[in-house]
Amino acid sequence: MRVVIQRVTEASVTIDGVCKSQIGTGLLILVGIETEDSKEDIDWLCKKITGLRIFDDEKGVMNRSVLDIDGEILVISQFTLHASTKKGNRPSYIKAAKHEISVPLYEQFCRELSCSLGKEVGTGEFGADMKVKLLNDGPVTIVMDTKNKE
Repeated sequence: MRVVIQRVTEASVTIDGVCKSQIGTGLLILVGIETEDSKEDIDWLCKKITGLRIFDDEKGVMNRSVLDIDGEILVISQFTLHASTKKGNRPSYIKAAKHEISVPLYEQFCRELSCSLGKEVGTGEFGADMKVKLLNDGPVTIVMDTKNKE
């Protein structure tokens, strides 16, 4: 699994002109799923994400997690995170998992992240044409890939 994590002061996702989810201060997470991804990848990411100390403490040092600040999380599925641009100019998405694999893993990731956070995470809609708005705070953007845990 590959995620792009952005520290935000606000974020939202709109589908067909209707706001599906919105959050205040917290994390916007774009997630891409590969065929080989598993529950182990979900567990590792949930622990890393909720413990990631990228929010400022009273001294202005990034020393607090989303849990520490009682922040919110918005999770958006994004298969294009696995785009390969090695040949030609049209990206290949051969590494991205098919719907029958990625939908259950995405839903499980959102459920487990909600449990780790202690409150419901906002979501988009898998496979929908989504309009995502965010106000990146910092900017702070972190990329994690479960294939690079070590």
